[in-house]
Formats: sequence, structure tokens, C-alpha cells
Amino acid sequence: MPGPRAVRAHTGAPSRAAGAGQSRPAPRRPAPTHTGRRPQEPLAPSRQQWQPPRHEPPVWIGEIGSDEPARVSVATLWCVAVTGLLSALLLGDGLGLNLLIVTVPAALATYFAARDAGRRLRPWTLVWAVGGVALLAVPALRDAGWPTFLAVTSALALGSLALHGGRTWPGVLLGPFGLFGSLGTGLFWGVQGVRERAEGSRGRWAPVVRTAAVAVVLLIVFGALFASADAAFADLLGGLTPDVSVADGPWRTLLFVLGVVGALAAAHTAAAPLRWDRITVRPGPARGRVEWALPLIVLNLLFAVFIGVQLTVLFGGYDKVLSETGLTYSQYATQGFWQLLGATLLTLLVIGLARRWAPRDGAGDRRLVGAVLGVLCVLTLVVVASALRRMDLYVDAYGLTRLRVSVAAMELWLGLVIVLIMAAGAFGGRWLPRAVAVSGAAGVLVFGLISPDALVAERNIERYGTSDKIDVNYFQQLSADAVPALDTLPEPLRSCALEGIERDLGDADEPWYATSWGESRARDILAERPIDPQWEECSSMNLRNDSGGERDLYDGRTGDGY
Repeated sequence: MPGPRAVRAHTGAPSRAAGAGQSRPAPRRPAPTHTGRRPQEPLAPSRQQWQPPRHEPPVWIGEIGSDEPARVSVATLWCVAVTGLLSALLLGDGLGLNLLIVTVPAALATYFAARDAGRRLRPWTLVWAVGGVALLAVPALRDAGWPTFLAVTSALALGSLALHGGRTWPGVLLGPFGLFGSLGTGLFWGVQGVRERAEGSRGRWAPVVRTAAVAVVLLIVFGALFASADAAFADLLGGLTPDVSVADGPWRTLLFVLGVVGALAAAHTAAAPLRWDRITVRPGPARGRVEWALPLIVLNLLFAVFIGVQLTVLFGGYDKVLSETGLTYSQYATQGFWQLLGATLLTLLVIGLARRWAPRDGAGDRRLVGAVLGVLCVLTLVVVASALRRMDLYVDAYGLTRLRVSVAAMELWLGLVIVLIMAAGAFGGRWLPRAVAVSGAAGVLVFGLISPDALVAERNIERYGTSDKIDVNYFQQLSADAVPALDTLPEPLRSCALEGIERDLGDADEPWYATSWGESRARDILAERPIDPQWEECSSMNLRNDSGGERDLYDGRTGDGY
């Protein structure tokens, strides 16, 4: 056991062995401040104070990121080059079959990139890919602008889903936009691959370039000789080859760049897709049964009262409602459709929020949630049927237009989504996000294939046969898809209705790859039976349509075109 001296020496006290009594301890100095300076001295600015703070990226960005893609292969580069060349040659004259032609090498580029990355073809990837190709058939078949725009946009979304994959709500909702995030990285990836390939095989590029140059020269020389020797071959060659001029150089160059960048973005996405499914959406805090269920039960009661009034109208109380409200037949039919469409959209939002904060303690809570939301879905389906019935009444009174076809199709799709939600509540909802996406793409495809313009023309011609009411001026705004139906009208209605469509078609024939089947059929009909519109007769028809209630066919405007 150490003695007192050892303890004092250990604690730093002066020991006698060191000469205690001869040396005094040094006087203590005041403790320094946390800055190491005197309080009266000003603080010098630190260099770190002027530097911007570092912001770490959100955690979900690291979660959805993928590994670096492998070096781009030669097969992918060749497919990208062919995509750019076909885009420059075919896409400058319009949309038609050329979209499908350009899609083929772009799809091959993504296939080779995915194969090099070790990705396998999955069933849902095949579903998205086949759906996208099917949607590109709409511009090849129909001439109308709005269905073509919807089909092309939906095809891009399905193609992006095929490259990313998606089974959850974040994956299905964000996957269609993921392709745009690869535009810059895909271009850098392709340029880097071309540079590496060029540095490693400079000696092999020269024979390829010489071979391609010789082949092009031979095709041009002998093609020109054969075209000058036979007029039929010249016509065939002129119809198959695109008409390229020097004046179109900037436009063709831009299309080439867009084709290359788009194909590289798709190939890069196939090699290193973003994993949107890794984003986890946690449910909200569970509410009590009364707090959660009472507002929804009140909403169900409101829906039930409204549906009871609708049933009264549908079963003989229509005249009484009109007399009490003071509305006309058309006003009652149109007044509620847009409100009911908005109610359907809000109901979907309410269902989503209710599922987020639903009680989930046990089987009793699950039965309560299923019963309350199930009743709400059933009542919403009745509201959807009421909205469609109002639209049908309005069409019977004032005819069919493009706008009315579009909103009725939208209401039908919303009703289908509600049915899918009910099925998910009964059998589980892991498949619901992909089912909603498939139903939307299928709806766009059906909407394009049924040809809304042709449907508008047919329905209004049938109405003309029963009510002797027709709006010729509106027919002139339709696309070439309506020509077969309008061709059945008697003269002079036929010529007056087809005058605007023939003017839009023009005299010059477009290339075969940029001409839809609807436009080609319309040209054949008009060539076989030319129109002869008389200005006086057509003007009198338009003036007659401008007066009275028939103008309501336009929804109060000069047309509701796309």
C-alpha cells in the first residue's frame, strides 16, 4: 500500500524529495476562454464561416440508384446509329407507320444493353413492351390528333415502365418519367463508349467506312440508271425512298440528334435502371374507429340521398324535378355532369387518404374499413352511372362532339378504377398499381382504335335521320377518319360537310410511311367521288346552324376540337 508521500507525488503535490520548502508552486493563471483569447479581443472570422454548408442528398436518392452500367457494346452503338438515321429520314414528314419503324432499332439497342447488364426478360416487362408497340399502331391507323397524342405519350410511358420495371405505386407513377433522367447520362455513356472503341480499333474502322461508301455509291449509280430505264421502277423507288433536300438539312440533323439521344437514354436505362420500387411509403398514424369512420359514414349517407333523387328522376319524376328547379332539359343534363365527374375524382382521393389513416389493430378494424370503403365505392359507381346517363341525355338532345366522347371515356375509366379498388379490397392489392396502369393504357388504345371522329360523324348522321337536325360546320372540323361516315350524306350536305376535310388533306400526297390508314382511305373516297360544294348552299346551312338552339352542339363555342 503506497504511503502518503507516494500519493502526493501521484497527484502532482510537491514532495519533500524534490525539495519541498525550497521551491514554491507557480502562481495559477486565469483559465483561458473557449477561443483561447482574452474576452476583450474581437473574434476573427473563420474561413469555415464563409463556406456554404454541405447538404447531403436525401436517403431515397441513394436507395433508388443503380450500379454503373457496363461499357456500351458495338451492337448497341450500331442500333443507336440506325435509330438516328431512320429518325432523320422518316420522322420529318409526319407521323404514321414511321414511328413503328424507328422503334425497332431502338428496341434492339435496349435489348443488347440489358443483355450485357445481365437483366432477364420478365412477364410484366413483356406486357409493358407489347402494350407500347400496340399503342404506336394508333397513329398508323388514325388521322385524328388527340388520340394520336395520347397514344404516343402512353407508349413512351409504357416503354419507360418496361425498362425500369415497377410493381408499387412509386414505381408505377414515377417509372414513366425515369427515361428523361437518362438523357444526359445516356449521351455521356454512349460518347465514352464510342471513344473507347475508336481508340482500341482504329485500324478496323477504315475498312468499314470504305465498304459503306462503296455500297452507297453503287446504290445511287445503279438506282439512277434503273429509274431512268423504267418508269414503273422509278415510281416504286420514289415512293419507297424519302424525299430529302438540302433545305431540310437543319431539321433532319435535329431529328438525327433526337433519335440518337433518345435511343442512348433508353439503352442506358435498360443497363442501369432506377429502382423506384425501393421508395417506401409508410402508412400514416392509425386513427380511432369513431374518428376515422364517422366522416365517411356521413359521406355515404350524402351519396345515398343524392342517388335516391337520381332514381326518382330516372323512374318517372323527371317532369316534377324540372318544374321545381326551373331548368330545361339540356340544362339539367349538362349542369350535373361536370360536378359528378369532379365528385368521382374526389372520391378516389378520399379513398386513398382513408386507407392511409385507417385503423389497423385487428380483424375487426379490417372488417370496418372494408365495409365503409366498400359502400362508398358502390355508391360512387352509381354516381358514375348517373353522370353517364346525363351525358347520354345531352347527346340525344344536341348531338355528339369530340369533347363529349373524351369526357365520357374518362368517366368510364374512373368507374373501372373503382371496380379495381373494390377487387383489391376483397382479394389483396399488391397487383393494383400495375392493373390501374394497364387499364389506362388499354383505355387509350381503345379510344384511338374506335376513332372518335368517325364515331361523332356516325352518331350525328343517325340523329339527322330521326330529328332532321345537323351541324355541317362542325363536320368540317373533323379529321379524315370521319370521311367514310360523312360520305353517306345526301348532296349537297355531303359536299358541304367534306369541304373542310378535303382542304386540310391538300393535293400533295404524303409519303407512305407518314400517312395513316384513315387518311389514305379518305383520299381514295374523295378521288372516287369528288365533292362539289356550292358556296351559297353551304353558307345558308352554316347560318341556319348558327341560329336557335342548334348552336348548343358546340358547347356554346365555335367548336370543341382537339
